Amino acid sequence: MAFDLSEKLQNVFRNLRGKGRLTEEDVKAALKEVKMALLEADVNFKVVKNFIQTVQERAIGSDVMNGLNPGQTVVKIVHEELIALMGSETTEIAYRPGQEITVVMMVGLQGAGKTTTAAKLAGKMKQKGKRPLLAACDVYRPAAIRQLQINGEKQGVEVFSMGENNRPVDIAKAALAHAEKNRLNVVILDTAGRLHIDEEMMAELVEIKRQVDVAETILTVDAMTGQDAVNVAGVFDEKIGIDGVILTKLDGDTRGGAALSIRAVTGKPILFCGMGEKLSDLEQFYPDRMASRILGMGDVLSLIEKAQEEIDEDKAKDLSRKMRKAEFDFNDYLESMRQMKKMGGLSSILGMMPGMIPGMNTKQMSQLEGAVDEKKLAHIEAVILSMTPEERQDPKLMNPSRKKRLARGAGVDIAEVNRFIKQFEQSKKMMKKMPGMMGGKRGKMKFPF
Repeated sequence: MAFDLSEKLQNVFRNLRGKGRLTEEDVKAALKEVKMALLEADVNFKVVKNFIQTVQERAIGSDVMNGLNPGQTVVKIVHEELIALMGSETTEIAYRPGQEITVVMMVGLQGAGKTTTAAKLAGKMKQKGKRPLLAACDVYRPAAIRQLQINGEKQGVEVFSMGENNRPVDIAKAALAHAEKNRLNVVILDTAGRLHIDEEMMAELVEIKRQVDVAETILTVDAMTGQDAVNVAGVFDEKIGIDGVILTKLDGDTRGGAALSIRAVTGKPILFCGMGEKLSDLEQFYPDRMASRILGMGDVLSLIEKAQEEIDEDKAKDLSRKMRKAEFDFNDYLESMRQMKKMGGLSSILGMMPGMIPGMNTKQMSQLEGAVDEKKLAHIEAVILSMTPEERQDPKLMNPSRKKRLARGAGVDIAEVNRFIKQFEQSKKMMKKMPGMMGGKRGKMKFPF
């Protein structure tokens, strides 16, 4: 998220950390660069002005300037103020008590990913033990009903639909009655969006809220639209009232303006953020974790949670054991590649691990993942799948004639097969060294160089 902003801020603070002492001019010069980076990231002007003023007042103080590590202290202040900007605390959806049904109304403009997000949210609720029902209230876009049904089926969540010839408010009321009858405790209303805000859409949403006891009205906005997303949030809140926001496409947002502006401008919390196209790619929004990501400090907690959700624990233990004993084969390579894809790819993982590769910034991490693009991964997978079971289990069987056969079977050049097998052998050699790197009786870290 926000690769360009993150890189610019990291460069500013890298220079600050490198100075033994800081002057007031040093701080002001650094904050001027921070201000420009935030404005370029499409953060609201008033938000930037107040943010810089607050940071400057805190940073230019005797306790900071005369401290042991003033540069690090300024970074800490910026980190704290970024967290405050995005809401300080994580906000959860407020469910109704006991067996009372919680009605969640999803609203937003067409193209923001509202229908997909509704299904993602239903999946999250199901994981937490809720019994959700998705209600197809978008009767103007036939594809929306089918899309919701397909995604609901993938999530194992029932979808309530009455087709295109009923009023959305009647569908919402019927869905609530269906939920009561079938002991479901959450109803998610997927309402219609438009390409722009209009009176007809707003009147429809107001009518639903008037006739149905909506507990939470959640606005879905496209993070890539930057300041426009903030403006949309303001209008929706003014017209119908919203309780929270879900930012979609945050993985593709190179600016970060929406995430840093919405809470400050509208006063409404960001509840979740969409980090990819898969139905599992919806993350709880943690202001402190997002601030850490923006400043390049990593987000290990989110990485752990993602691993727990996406990775089969038994398979992971088996892979770890094989790595330690250098028994890693092509089957294991294929499995590890698929596990990494489940977690969002290489840059997603590295971006959550502070200091993983010294000197590498967020943009370079993104480029590193780009070097291992989906097409190349598909080629590797095709090469492995072209192997016989014996070849997958015993990499030593690889010889020139077998490699030629694999290239023909996978539809790739022989050079690509040779390159992959060489990389595989290098990986195995590294894995053999890794257990020893932790060695010593006292468990001190050792390095093989």
